[in-house]
Amino acid sequence: MRALIIDGYVDEPAALGVPPYVSHYVRYAAGVLMMKNSRVDYLTIDQLRNFPNLSNLKDYDLVLVVGGVAVPGKYVGGEPIKPIEVEKIFSNCSSSCLRVLAGPFARFQAVQGGTFAKLGTLNSDVCLGPDLTVELYNLLFKAERPYGDWELVKQASLLGASIIRQHPRYPNIICEIELSRGCERRSHCSFCIEPVFYPHFASRPVDHVVEEVAELYKHGCKAFRFGRSANVFAYYSDKNDGKPVPQVFEELYEGVWSACPELEVLHHDNANPMYIVQHEKACTKILEAMVKWNTPADVISFGVESFDTSVLKKNNIAVEPKKVLRAIEIVNQIGAVRVEGVPKLLPGLNLLYGLIGETKQTYEENLRWLRTILERGLLVRRINIRQVIVEPGTPLWRYAQLKKLKGPDPRLYRTYKEIIRREIDVPMFKRVVPVGSVLRKVYPEFREGKITFGRQLGTYPFLVGVVGKFDDPIDVVIVDHGPRSLTGLKHPVNLNIASYEELTHLPGIGEKRASKIILSRPIESLECLSKIVEDEEVVEKLHQIGVVL
Repeated sequence: MRALIIDGYVDEPAALGVPPYVSHYVRYAAGVLMMKNSRVDYLTIDQLRNFPNLSNLKDYDLVLVVGGVAVPGKYVGGEPIKPIEVEKIFSNCSSSCLRVLAGPFARFQAVQGGTFAKLGTLNSDVCLGPDLTVELYNLLFKAERPYGDWELVKQASLLGASIIRQHPRYPNIICEIELSRGCERRSHCSFCIEPVFYPHFASRPVDHVVEEVAELYKHGCKAFRFGRSANVFAYYSDKNDGKPVPQVFEELYEGVWSACPELEVLHHDNANPMYIVQHEKACTKILEAMVKWNTPADVISFGVESFDTSVLKKNNIAVEPKKVLRAIEIVNQIGAVRVEGVPKLLPGLNLLYGLIGETKQTYEENLRWLRTILERGLLVRRINIRQVIVEPGTPLWRYAQLKKLKGPDPRLYRTYKEIIRREIDVPMFKRVVPVGSVLRKVYPEFREGKITFGRQLGTYPFLVGVVGKFDDPIDVVIVDHGPRSLTGLKHPVNLNIASYEELTHLPGIGEKRASKIILSRPIESLECLSKIVEDEEVVEKLHQIGVVL
């Protein structure tokens, strides 16, 4: 059988597959298809969009589209597949082809926040549930393997690891690694689709995780994120009466680093701030292990959603603002240690609008608490602001069917989002990544004029606008800050060969001094530089950035 996997990218509460991320779904699917001795081809939706036509789809016996967003955002590395594109793909398959749909689009279709999801099969013959591995295996082998079959997941993950070599960005990719499924809470937030996808919380065996990472490493991947988890601190808590298990994390990290000694990125994603506070001693040990073994610029996202206690109660969000603040303090105390100016591990905050009981006071409360965080000198890596999608199976969906849900006020949403970007994000950016910080291995993403925008591989990486053009990964030194991006220069900055545009972006230089530097080349010493610049404070800033002659 000849099979094609089309990666339409996924974005779920606990899983990301938008480039440079490669989701677990496509790797598991490849593994199951290989068990069937299929010849497996792999394409991303962005590759397919560049095809002159889709006639080649008729060559396949099975076409599997993996895609869909449950928590959509703004993407740099790729554009997730749209429902109309799925229908077009399947309509171009041969009549004998088995058309399979997986990912969120197999359950519902949504494109942007502030909307209701839609139901539909999008011309597919089969829609797989969230346990893709088991369902695809049972479909192909006419078997009855049970849901949550970790042994089958292990087999599929190891066999399917080689598919990453077909990714268009290979080897500059980061693999999302599954740690657990579902949420450890016994009752759930009104809007969250995670417990709908996975009703029971279950942790994956540590040795299975280590073996998969090692196999992916053998195939050329050196960047990983433990992201397929609603709350990373709860990993293995289902085997310990709901309590954290710090020793498991040491076992996990030691196993990964032993098998992958030249790892470049090891990051995390979601965490429950209340769980950290409730189990502070154990979670502190886990944080210490994370910071010991992870790589810089790591982020753990807190699903705060709102600081309005009325909204929190009405949507069953088990969060208390004061305890969120405490969780931020705990992570800062342990994770704010810097490597070349960049913190190793910081919290991120997710804010969600359009929930039950939302008023103007909600916006005021969110802004007030964010100001408090800033005033207390705490570090937060990112503040993700989005509008809720009303998705089937959630309490919010049922509530909305009664026509009681008003949705976010567009004017308030835009106004307060802009205030947060201006008043909180910019000063926080300056605090988190001060001038002179060095980001290693920044990969180009796109160009605008004379600026190349790039990012590192990692969890919510900084978007950096770098003066000049580059096609391969480079090291970047930060020289300025914007509301959603940084300005950087190729590191180290050599004053004797830097371009005029690069010189003008150095702090305190400007056009006149840039011209003087160019006319005075070669500059042979810092004493000569001081005479050219005629300002010791500027010279000190250049020294801070690490310029060379």
